[in-house]
Amino acid sequence: MTRLWGILLGLFLSAFVAGCSADDSLTIKTAKGQFHFSVEIADTPEQQAQGLMFRQELAPDHGMLFDFHRERETAFWMRNTFIPLDMLFIASDGTIRSIHANARPQDDTAIPSGFPVQFVLEIPGGRAAEIGAVPGDKISHVRISKSESSPQ
Repeated sequence: MTRLWGILLGLFLSAFVAGCSADDSLTIKTAKGQFHFSVEIADTPEQQAQGLMFRQELAPDHGMLFDFHRERETAFWMRNTFIPLDMLFIASDGTIRSIHANARPQDDTAIPSGFPVQFVLEIPGGRAAEIGAVPGDKISHVRISKSESSPQ
């Protein structure tokens, strides 16, 4: 029975990942330089509810970009998420508004954005600190207006 459950879960996750679109790479611009990530996009309620749940690993240069299509306050949790994640809460112009570092796996505590945001980027726990990401840094991606995310 456990083996059957594993097979079914694997099929479900494969179907989910296929449903997430993988747009061009995302770039985080920090004082340490530019860092490129390959991201899956979660822009439907179903994809956003699933997020990175049940994943056992996430490569250092991979992540998931949640697009809410307009700015709003939001909150995340780590239920059924098995790996620590950094959550970067991002305004519609690509500016990082806040960062929650190393969210604890399988924790139901709400993690609020603290500000209205349009995007949330989840990357492996500890990566934001490694690359020097701080609020005010910029994110570049095809979903973020190039004119709005250009350096000032």
